[in-house]
Amino acid sequence: MDHTPDITVLRLGHRPGRDERITTHVGLTARALGADRVIFAGDAASRADTVEDITDRFGGPFEVETTDSPLGVVRNWDGTVVHLTMYGLPIQEIESEIREVVEANNPLLIVVGAEKVPFSVYEKADWNVAVTNQPHSEIASLAVFLDRLFEGDELDREFENAERVVVPKDTGKLVKEPEK
Repeated sequence: MDHTPDITVLRLGHRPGRDERITTHVGLTARALGADRVIFAGDAASRADTVEDITDRFGGPFEVETTDSPLGVVRNWDGTVVHLTMYGLPIQEIESEIREVVEANNPLLIVVGAEKVPFSVYEKADWNVAVTNQPHSEIASLAVFLDRLFEGDELDREFENAERVVVPKDTGKLVKEPEK
């Protein structure tokens, strides 16, 4: 699938002191695996600076936004809403339907919860999607969902305006300035 604009990840909720790394990694995963932006809610706004810093250093485009009304974002979304939850339908059964909607340039909001998700989100979602019906990380769900949505194409994405690039190596680490 060619990348289509307006794939947004909403981190719904954030438990201060507990979710600092999780929320940051939701944003980093969204950026690395093909989303266009992430929206952090309330107390998670402090994580925006970290994701913006990574975007500045390793390239974009990628936007980071904050909101005091995450349920308002869901309620007022003009497009398709996918809620990642272990209680949803198996991704392997509905991924092609979701991909068709996205390929038609319909804006996609991917809701990733933290604490208990209000039932109104389940009702507003066009799809409640499960990446297995077992408890696991919301980061893993987001990564698997984006990979399935893009059919692996996001792994070859090239980032623009990077200050640093990672050079793939069999062993060791190499990070350098990009060639101009």
